[in-house]
Amino acid sequence: MSAAPRVAVFGSVNMDLVAYVDQVPASGETVTGSAFRQVPGGKGANQAVAAARAGADVAFLGAVGEDSFGEELRANLVDGGIDVSGLRTVPGVSGVAHIVVDGRGGNSIIVVPGANGEVAGTVEGDAAVIGEGDALLLQLELPMEAVVSAARTGRELGVPVYLTPAPARDLPAELLESVDVLVPNQHEAAAITGRTEPREALAALLELVPEVLLTLGEDGSLHGRRGAGTTHVPAYRVRPVDTTAAGDTFCGSFAVARAEGRTPEEAMRFAAAAAALSVQRHGASSSMATRDEVEALLGG
Repeated sequence: MSAAPRVAVFGSVNMDLVAYVDQVPASGETVTGSAFRQVPGGKGANQAVAAARAGADVAFLGAVGEDSFGEELRANLVDGGIDVSGLRTVPGVSGVAHIVVDGRGGNSIIVVPGANGEVAGTVEGDAAVIGEGDALLLQLELPMEAVVSAARTGRELGVPVYLTPAPARDLPAELLESVDVLVPNQHEAAAITGRTEPREALAALLELVPEVLLTLGEDGSLHGRRGAGTTHVPAYRVRPVDTTAAGDTFCGSFAVARAEGRTPEEAMRFAAAAAALSVQRHGASSSMATRDEVEALLGG
């Protein structure tokens, strides 16, 4: 059996404070929730857990605060089999995300960066971790200069760089020139390109980066590479209870499948199965399926 792929994740780690309601309140409105959960999350940590459960050896690079959340967030990654030797502790509080999940499984999220905002770039030792990877996963919940620093390191070391452009914002040219695979959802793609039709947005994004994986929620995913055709893979038809971290699950699983040598279409199907399982469970990292569960769904 070949060795497991190695994935480095440079990104955010937050404590998710999740309230469940029938309907998200309007401004000035108070509603009664049905449940509350405190779950480790953050886009970076979510992608790390997804990649680990998909079968990769994962190393996480980022920061937590000196509070009890920081201790819990670190312990959760360790419990997931993730190398946290590059997870630094900085003065102050850890990042948090306030999440409201409605009766259809949709969500609204407010992220307070905390320690994530103190990450200014890669530090000594990070390059060695990144260089050992078969993929580097990045998101935009860290300061932009930090993301650019990590992306450049990945490019210089010849490691494929995946970027999830969330939260959506302008992407500087110095970042895009180091990105191999851009993984936006349809809203982020529209924010970047100004085009709401998925295939038009995909074409516009391929003018910026060589490869794009566009996630479309219940409509599946769309993949394209410069000089090649596009591939669409439908989503599994399931009844979601919580879509939090579905995109992170998809990205982490796709990167692992590609690192294993699967074709883009095969990797998309693997990621679609992982995401379908995750949205049928509550929480972020706590909702993610194991590789065996994903393979069972694919085989079924």
